[in-house]
Amino acid sequence: MDAEHFWSAANRHLVRYGASFVPRIITAAKGCHVYDENGAAILDFTSGQMSAVLGHSHPDLVACVSESMRTLDHLYSGMLSRPVVDFARALAATLPAGLDKTLLLTTGAESNEAAIKMAKLYTGRYEVVSFDRSWHGMTSGAASATFSAGRRGYGPPLPGNLTLPTPNAYRSPFRHADGSYDWSTELDYGFAMIDAQSAGSLAACLVEPILSSGGIIEPPVGYLRRLRERCDERGMLLILDEAQTGIGRTGTMYAFERDGVVPDLLTLSKTLGAGLPVAAVVTTSEIENICHERGFLFFTTHVSDPLAAAVALTVLTVVERDGLVQRAADLGVRLRAGLDELHQRHEQVGDIRGRGLLQGMELVADKTSKAPADALGAEVTAACLKRGLHMNIVQLPGMGGIFRIAPPLTITESELDEGLGILGDALADVL
Repeated sequence: MDAEHFWSAANRHLVRYGASFVPRIITAAKGCHVYDENGAAILDFTSGQMSAVLGHSHPDLVACVSESMRTLDHLYSGMLSRPVVDFARALAATLPAGLDKTLLLTTGAESNEAAIKMAKLYTGRYEVVSFDRSWHGMTSGAASATFSAGRRGYGPPLPGNLTLPTPNAYRSPFRHADGSYDWSTELDYGFAMIDAQSAGSLAACLVEPILSSGGIIEPPVGYLRRLRERCDERGMLLILDEAQTGIGRTGTMYAFERDGVVPDLLTLSKTLGAGLPVAAVVTTSEIENICHERGFLFFTTHVSDPLAAAVALTVLTVVERDGLVQRAADLGVRLRAGLDELHQRHEQVGDIRGRGLLQGMELVADKTSKAPADALGAEVTAACLKRGLHMNIVQLPGMGGIFRIAPPLTITESELDEGLGILGDALADVL
């Protein structure tokens, strides 16, 4: 099928589900590149859908999937296999003491759905707090806790979903007299609003340690600890969604490690499967036991599938064996240096933020006004693709275009530099 007929068939038969499709037909992927039908290499600065931490077609994962498909792939959900237990043990070994109970699932939305249900069942309450730029998934409970997009036109979301102001140091109106960001007052203000709106049934606070779809927003040091305290004061559970920040992406195994905060429930997906559909919820024995006593039900088609467990265990093994957590930290320094140089060079690069190999660059009309520059972001994205670099830009109301930069942890220094060079050339040419 030639390109014209391909796109004609796509337009005729596919449901459009969000952003426009990249105008290339992708035929292969290997390492840190994807390839179109003409054989052109495109450097992948998004790890697929922010997931492929080992790059594409990693030999260990290829071998794992091949062997699992040959021997043990899918079972009745009431059956257990060794890969599931081996994975749960290995995952617990990477986490703080107490986070030792794992539910193996398939997608990030599913893991957040399960965590929300556990929090409600454990506390006997129903209200869930999340950031006003949050993205936690598209299933009913996760979508109701998602405020960055997708809320209009589908009828009422689940009752009891409340918001905290996203701790955006670049754009927050909360400032000290010297102009610096006053996140403490902002957080106190947010909880005052929650207390005013609450029906007295606060169950959980569900947040990302670094908001990704919300524009690579990194809460300041100390924020998560204070948030933990505010939750404890109200008897709320803290759920951390590390779909994009977990498994080494930020230069620590989990992003929450920087703040010394341990969640009551941790959700993982994207990076845990390194591009394959794997997700998990991890919690404490106390929470799991009480939920079990109260009849917790999350019986899905692919819960505890051996193939998913084998993939996740392989990812954990490769990340540890190849020192990819430290590699993400080291390459993150190199990435930040390149982005900072673009920030200094261009008036339209307003802010650089994030850490490790999850960083963002916000484009604006100019540094003084910080006015959003949506058209500029779209032009730079297209110019990068033309030069062989795939970038993803988030465009939210009231914010400029924010590039989400999240290459595989296996990217080489030369590939990283190549991507930064293409981004710089594209930005300069468009401007």
